[in-house]
Order: sequence, then C-alpha cells, then structure tokens
Amino acid sequence: MLHQVHQLRSVDNLFTIVKDFPVYAFKDDKEEALENFQKLVSQFSWDVSLGVWRLNNSVKRKKGENVTRAKETRSLGDPQVPAGTNNEQIETKEELPSSPIKLTESCEVDQEGTSSVDPAHTDPKAVRFRVTCNRVGEHHSFSSMEAAREFGGAVQDRFGWKADMKNFDIEILLNIREKEMCVGIALTEESLHRRNITHFGPTTLRSTLAYGMLRMCNLEPADVVIDPMCGTGAISVEGGLEWPWCFHIAGDNFPMATDRSKNNVDILSRQHLDMDRNQVLPVDVIHWDASRLPLKTGSVDVCITDMPFGKRIGSKKRNWELYPSCLQEMARVCRPGTGRAVLLTHDKKCMVKTLSLVNHLWKKVNIAWANVGGLHTGVFVLRRTPLAHGAGKDDMHSTSGWHRADNIPVACEERAELKLATD
Repeated sequence: MLHQVHQLRSVDNLFTIVKDFPVYAFKDDKEEALENFQKLVSQFSWDVSLGVWRLNNSVKRKKGENVTRAKETRSLGDPQVPAGTNNEQIETKEELPSSPIKLTESCEVDQEGTSSVDPAHTDPKAVRFRVTCNRVGEHHSFSSMEAAREFGGAVQDRFGWKADMKNFDIEILLNIREKEMCVGIALTEESLHRRNITHFGPTTLRSTLAYGMLRMCNLEPADVVIDPMCGTGAISVEGGLEWPWCFHIAGDNFPMATDRSKNNVDILSRQHLDMDRNQVLPVDVIHWDASRLPLKTGSVDVCITDMPFGKRIGSKKRNWELYPSCLQEMARVCRPGTGRAVLLTHDKKCMVKTLSLVNHLWKKVNIAWANVGGLHTGVFVLRRTPLAHGAGKDDMHSTSGWHRADNIPVACEERAELKLATD
C-alpha cells in the first residue's frame, strides 16, 4: 500500500522510477551529451509512473507541518510498480551523498481523496512542472543546470506542460552518480526528515538519521535510553514515538536546547492525547552537564547522542577534553556488560583516540558511515565491558548546577523512579 510506504521512518524522499540506468555512457562532448538528454524523454514509457504519481496525491504529507497517520481502513490500491527512495541531498546543489539515509513518520489522506491536477484529464497547459538534476561526479562534460534545462525542454515538448521552478505540480528528478543515472517523479514535496520537529536549532539532527541510530541500539522493553547532548531532542522524540515501551531522557547543558526539546516533546504529547491514546510520550527533558550526569551508576541501558562536531557547536580543540570526559561518564551510568552506546560524530580522529583511552570500559562493535549536510560522519556502535566503573566511589554525582525542565509529564517521572528503584 502506498500510504504504508509513506510511513517508513528511514528515508528522506520518495520517488517513482521512470527509467533506471545502472550504467550509462555519457558523451565526452557536451553538445552530444545534452542532445542525448533530449532524446531520452521520447524513449521512456511514462504511463505507470504518472499513474503512481496521481495515486500518491491522495496519500500525501502536508507541507511544513506534522500530520497524523492515515486510517488503515481506507484502501488506496496497491500499484505493482517499483518505488525508489531518493538519497539525502546535501547543501550543495550538484552533489548527492554516498548513500541514502532514512523516511517518514506519517501521512494523511486528502479530504477529497483526489488530486487537484491530473495530467491525464487536464489541459496540458495548466500542468506545471520542473526538472531537478542531482549530480555526483567530476568527469561529466555538462553541469546539473544544463542537464536539467535540456531534459526539461524535451519534457515540455512531449507533454505540453508549463515549466515553473517554484509553483509546480510535478517534479521530475534526474539523478546522476558517476556512470549511473535514474529518472523519476517525486512523490514527496519536501524531505521527510522534518516530520516531528517544530522547534529547530543550529544543528538539528534529521529525524530519519535519529531513527537509524536508534535501530542500532537493539532496544528492549523497559530500557532506559538517554541522550546526554540532545540539542532539539530529535533522538528522544523519535525514540518515544517508535519505542514507547522504553523510557527516554533528553538532556543538555544549554538552556535554549532544553527549551526546544521540551517544546517538541510537549507538542507531540498533545497530539497523542488528541488522538485518544491516553498517554504522553515517554520522554523526559533535563538540564544537565553531560560530563557529570545526575544519574545512578549502572542505571542506564543505552546512551545515544549526536556528539559536537566542533564546527557550529564547540571546537575541535575542546572536543579533546569533552569526548573523554563524556565517554567516561557514559560508562559510569551504563550497565556493565549490557550497556550500549551509539554516537554520531564528524570528529572521527578525536573519537578513535578517545576510544583507545577508554577501551577498558567500551568495546567498539561497529562503525557506520553517514553523510550529514555534506560531511562524512561516523556512527560508532559501542558495548559496555563488564568492568565496574569507579569502585568505591559514590554512585550519585552532586546535583548542583542542574535542574529539571518545566512541565515534565508525571507519568514519565514515575516510570523513571520505578526503573531506578529496581536497581
């Protein structure tokens, strides 16, 4: 079902494939290469892809706002066509990341259930379109703009549609990566990674990437999951939505960050109550210092966070002090033998050096690579060793200098106390 595809959590964009070329021989001469783009349009069969596009208009996500899941009782048909997922686009216009990252939270059905524009039953001049070319590679004789212009001109000649770069009805994608090329029609108006966040910060983590990191944690019922440097709370929000049987704590030492996180949690909690789920998100927000957590030793199952890259937040020089102190503290609060940590960072050199210093507390399980805004980052998956941390020291750090954020749900507080009391 197409609406079920829209509910995937780990993909940023959706598109239906018109034609896929695993290997395409681009001409070295620019004029010949651009002429080939014009000829391609008439060689494709567009009917199936346009049919999927029309069906998708009845299952779409509203632009710029969070939406609720479509009722599964409403049947939208099950088109027997391959649907592809577009890669996460980085901040430069002519590149794509090396691999796709993640998708959507939810979708909703149009009240009318039909598209306002149907190319098959509308005057072609009333249909507006644009062609977007995403290109990776240094050995092409053409630019992205040139390829999009020539391909778009051929599309206009074939269908009679009007080109419009802003207010378009159909977006045709021309994705080129080295010797590969894929032509598709976009099924999403904007990236799905914004699905849960309403209060953004300078380095807000994509919800799609947060979901992928949580999948790496192998969460189990009643796990206590903390994000010691939460930023806008994207990880904890995603965790509370998809793993409600765990308890999630988001914390930061920057007051504006905890305010944003609390606002994001409150908005989604109210949405849950409006949907008659009779429960708020199992997420707590705390103002704390990540190197001095107000938690009992061995009381946490999973630590998962987006570490400061040292670019927009902090500095790489400061990371050489921050990373060791944070990993030491995470080792203290994590359960020996079963505790896990999933850490995202661009400062891989500092992370590798830090892990060599704390290898008696953390064992590296795996490293996954992800493209974040054009930066080649690493997701480090760690396992807590059985070695006890700080034998003979107090289990609880001093709580001076930290306080709980306002309006924390009582149910969340009780679950936290119950979990900690059993240890």
